[in-house]
Amino acid sequence: MRKTLFLLSIVAFTACNSGNDTKVESMSGKDSTNSANSQIVYPYTANYSSDFEMGDPKNALTLLKLYKDWDNNTMNNSRDYFADQDTMVFSNGIMFTGSRDSLFAMANRERGQMGNVVDSVHAWVPLKSKDKDEEWVLLWTREISTDAKGNKTAKELQETWRFDKNGKINLVYQYEQQPPKMPPAPATKK
Repeated sequence: MRKTLFLLSIVAFTACNSGNDTKVESMSGKDSTNSANSQIVYPYTANYSSDFEMGDPKNALTLLKLYKDWDNNTMNNSRDYFADQDTMVFSNGIMFTGSRDSLFAMANRERGQMGNVVDSVHAWVPLKSKDKDEEWVLLWTREISTDAKGNKTAKELQETWRFDKNGKINLVYQYEQQPPKMPPAPATKK
């Protein structure tokens, strides 16, 4: 019995004092579970990049403030978040390329037609493409708008925002889907 306790004590002591030498790699395609030199072979090559790490969280904060301004219909408070020239590709296939002034004229016109808007932000993640040295933020939200007649419209959005070297938004890709419809409740027997 003493030998068993002695061996268990040594195992426990060794386990508590051993360092964790596992090397953590970014999403660069290196497999850190085997050896540092082994590579995962993907069936595709990324057109843009597959070498990302966590980005600047201040960019996510910028977007959350922007979303709050969108909800409150105070978009002009967010003008300084955008670069002088911007590109936005919307979920309906329309692409905007032009000046910040033109973008805000369009955004204020669009937002003015929407009535009350409430975003429920599901998640966000700031990323940095290491090989391209570009900052991005991915954001998922449900946007619910209510027009003057009380009609509600809901949509799920996934947006990809790029920031330039000055921390200004200069490119946005937007994707949309309708929220899932809940099946009707089963009829109850009387």
